[in-house]
Amino acid sequence: MPRSNRIRRWAGSLLAAGSLTLLAAGPASADVPFDQPIDGTATYYNDAGFGACGTPINAATDLLVAVPTAYWTAANPNSDPLCQGVSVQVTYNGTTISVPVADKCPTCDPAHIDLSAPAFQQLADPAVGVVNVTWSFVQSNGG
Repeated sequence: MPRSNRIRRWAGSLLAAGSLTLLAAGPASADVPFDQPIDGTATYYNDAGFGACGTPINAATDLLVAVPTAYWTAANPNSDPLCQGVSVQVTYNGTTISVPVADKCPTCDPAHIDLSAPAFQQLADPAVGVVNVTWSFVQSNGG
């Protein structure tokens, strides 16, 4: 076999092996800090459109949460681990709710979450605006 064919064959085998390694590894995933309570704040919003997970949202009517940019790790937020069956459990003044992650909050610091208006209303009067909460990432039901 001529040398150039051997090199092509070797390079092709190497490329195929690398592809199999990538396929075997599966999608990249970050370590979502599940069940680690965070003392922080919650506000609310009522935007409508597409959330960071690529799905239609209406924060004026849907129960959901936008989490800080600091927790998003995928280049394409639609494929982020946070969009794969993750919710946020929020406790305020003795009331606990769990809402799915559907959006990103680019202005939130790492301890601040932005709840949809109806989610916030389950915890406090919206006129309050900002409440001190304890929250954590949890697996969604069926997630």
